[in-house]
Amino acid sequence: MAPAAQTPVILRLGEQELTVSHPEKPLWPDAGITKLQYVQTLAQLAPYMLPHCENRYLTTIRHPEGVGGTSFYQKNAPQPTPSYVRTAMEGSIRYVVLDSLPALLWMGSLYALEFHVSCERIGEPLPDRWILDIDPSLEEEPRIMEAAAAVGELLHSLGLEAVPKTSGATGVQVVMPIVRGPTYDQLRSFGKFVSEYLAAKYPGLFTVARFKKERGTLIYLDYLQHHPGRTLAAPYTPRARPGAPVSTPLTWAEIGRNPKPTDFHLLNIVQRVNDRGDLIAQLQPQNLEAVLRQIKTL
Repeated sequence: MAPAAQTPVILRLGEQELTVSHPEKPLWPDAGITKLQYVQTLAQLAPYMLPHCENRYLTTIRHPEGVGGTSFYQKNAPQPTPSYVRTAMEGSIRYVVLDSLPALLWMGSLYALEFHVSCERIGEPLPDRWILDIDPSLEEEPRIMEAAAAVGELLHSLGLEAVPKTSGATGVQVVMPIVRGPTYDQLRSFGKFVSEYLAAKYPGLFTVARFKKERGTLIYLDYLQHHPGRTLAAPYTPRARPGAPVSTPLTWAEIGRNPKPTDFHLLNIVQRVNDRGDLIAQLQPQNLEAVLRQIKTL
């Protein structure tokens, strides 16, 4: 017997209406999250997520059958694109620019379960943040929070503050809002200094080897990923993995308690951000000029 047809749900978003078809379709079956629940949760996350996505090129991973089914990356804006969705050309690709609640929920209704944004802001040559990607070689890495803490301690010793966030998968990214001025190449030099220093200090924990075959079980400090033309998981993006994990900013005190990245997910993230706000937005932009001058002398 064929499953009963599901009545679409119409969401009114100010002057816009969004039709959510198949609202009861399970997207994360193990977590019991349906399509409608997902779109509603995105609406609650929007005030925290959108500031990290606006004016950046968007890449999504779409899962029309939910987690575990067929998936595909999408860079070009889906067609037809509603009039309320802003797009921007980069080369031959017309990207969605995720800068509004209707645009976010429209993408969610199209089964976009992950949101990855460009490192660069559109039309702005100078970066507004520095990011270090801490990438484990093992699928389950019990030392990942220890690794993040080591990065935080080094930054603190340099007079700098940053915010660690789970990638939503297996890694952690350290995000530092910065005072505009340094170029991407200067930030890459800073990342290289941080990574090589830590790899030398903790040779049993870190590596800067680019090729996976050379990393063994070491944790890769990827200072190269934060650069124009590349993407990183947006803060608060869900991930299409069991348990519906979410890329979640943490405090350094939380890092010290050694949480698992899977502790932060779609079923508890709304309460967390309502209680704590966006930890990245709460951090004042850091001035890197003095540190960059010091590095040039080494």
